[in-house]
Amino acid sequence: MPFWEGASALDASAIVLAHANELSARFPDKPLILSEIGWPSKAIAKRRMTSSDAEHSIYLRNQIPLLDQHGHDYFVIEAFDQHWKTEEGLPGPNWGLFDAKRRLKLHVSGPIKMPVNVLSEILRLITRLRPESWPAGALIIVLAYCALSGFGMYNSPPLPAWLALPVAFIWAASILTYTGIETHEFLEACWGPGAPRSFYPHHSPVGPTQKVSLHVPCYNEPPDMVKRTLDSLQTLEYPDFEVLVIDNNTQDPDIWKPIELYCQQLGPRFRFFHVNPLPGFKAGALNYLLRHTAEDAEVVAVVDADYCVHRQWLKHMVPHFMDPKIAVIQSPQDYCDGHESLFKLCCQAEYRGFFNIGMVIRNDHDAIIQHGTMTLIRRSALDRLGWAQWCICEDAELGLRMLENGFSTGYAATSYGKGLTPDTFMDFKKQRYRWAYGAMQIVKRHAGSLIAGNCASLNAMQRYHFIAGWMPWMAEAMNYLLMLAALAWSMAMILKPETFVPLPWIFSTSLILMFALRSLKIIVLYRQLVSTNIKEALASILAGMALYPTIGKAVLSGLVTSGMPFFRTPKHTSGNLIGQTLLDVKEELSTVLISWITIMLLLTHKAFINMNSGFWIAMLLAQSLPYLAAVIMAILSAHANRSARPAI
Repeated sequence: MPFWEGASALDASAIVLAHANELSARFPDKPLILSEIGWPSKAIAKRRMTSSDAEHSIYLRNQIPLLDQHGHDYFVIEAFDQHWKTEEGLPGPNWGLFDAKRRLKLHVSGPIKMPVNVLSEILRLITRLRPESWPAGALIIVLAYCALSGFGMYNSPPLPAWLALPVAFIWAASILTYTGIETHEFLEACWGPGAPRSFYPHHSPVGPTQKVSLHVPCYNEPPDMVKRTLDSLQTLEYPDFEVLVIDNNTQDPDIWKPIELYCQQLGPRFRFFHVNPLPGFKAGALNYLLRHTAEDAEVVAVVDADYCVHRQWLKHMVPHFMDPKIAVIQSPQDYCDGHESLFKLCCQAEYRGFFNIGMVIRNDHDAIIQHGTMTLIRRSALDRLGWAQWCICEDAELGLRMLENGFSTGYAATSYGKGLTPDTFMDFKKQRYRWAYGAMQIVKRHAGSLIAGNCASLNAMQRYHFIAGWMPWMAEAMNYLLMLAALAWSMAMILKPETFVPLPWIFSTSLILMFALRSLKIIVLYRQLVSTNIKEALASILAGMALYPTIGKAVLSGLVTSGMPFFRTPKHTSGNLIGQTLLDVKEELSTVLISWITIMLLLTHKAFINMNSGFWIAMLLAQSLPYLAAVIMAILSAHANRSARPAI
């Protein structure tokens, strides 16, 4: 279907006819049936402009006579809109000739009215702004900052000058930074570049086959799970590859020995290494495998031990390395167990948001975050740079160093492998803590190239997307401190109301609005670019919000320390009982209880019946929601594991 290739409705008919004629010429003695032609009446897919009934009609009114004229047989898909087809985003439910109420959408004859979307054109112009043009707008930013600071000062007469001045300045800077980044992401997601940077699957060879070495690192992994991963690698439809499996530092031979024996059964293409001790965590294991990689391997693939890989992954993606500048081709992390429980559904929904929105945006600017699974790497570049054993997010750090060294990276949004989500909320938290902590390690180590601009190979947009991508995590560190400060200030207000008063409403309202706008942005983008199922969007918000306190702590810790050890995400664990689960979120639960008790005390205190105190209380309630979300996710996790536990 040419729609998925980004073709316009006017050009699509010729593309389909050309493909049909090519197939007829290649197989002249066989009948040809075009099993699916069609065009959705609504879509924002791959950030192309929204489709409409008019585009739908233009395509079909051009396509059908053209195919009839050349004698091709075909099926138009679908007959009716199917509202349950949400997996492919907004286009899914809108392929029908008729809508869900059996009303014809197609303009069969007569002129077709094409509505002019003025707002879309204005937004498209805005999204073409690039950091290279920002110096021209610097004056506007400075004026906006001064205006916001002045507005904050004007609305803070109850506060002493020594407090009002820094509060107003910090508030203005936070508002400008936060709204600017969030707005830019929203506009780029919906109205991105006219020609997105795409890495579509190669369905036919484009050059000589490049040998691939697949690296599978393991530590304390369930043998049966690893065997399923190896089985999927065995079925890869690719002529020249090897599989290197390493188990590092696992003490129990009952865990690693079965994997070693299974590799021997699979044949000489599979090699197993058990190394104990081996420093450097996952990066150390991958560096070890790199030293044992076949001399003629040109591409290294890394797959986590829980991933079952699609058989055409290498066939479709390795040809992109014919471009000598490409050093990394990343495919999304995807999961196969989201259906098992509401907890896992929430986790999967949260992951999908980043890989279907954030990574797609970053790919257009060659600024993707490399991940440690489903990633393909040019061997010569990896030999030169290696995996960084000092960083607990060695994958993201390697991707940045590739860019700093003049290479390019690419992201293909097609899923080619599925793994397992964390089994417990504690594991989910620890995984995100590691990612946020590792991001701060990277920011500190690469501050010269990211912030100071000392690296000529990184352009302004690449630097912007790395910094802006991690800025929301840094904002959670501020929110974490703000929550503690707000609770302390509220206690002081209760104990000494004549001395401590709530901050002016403008500051409290801004925090509430930013919180609401962020949630609204996620819902809108999720429904347009990931899934039209509103429940999945809300699940993503719940899971993401539950991680805010953890991310805040990780960022603060990462800024002042540098030695956190690597933590693997366990798979196939037995899970925790509800009591143990609540102990795992005792900090979040305590914060919720303290916040709500404080709110009740403020509501019963007659000295705080005014607008400022009302918005202050609303802010406390909003600030407590991420902590409440963490408790809810912990309960869902415990319930899921209790349901999965076999009866005795």
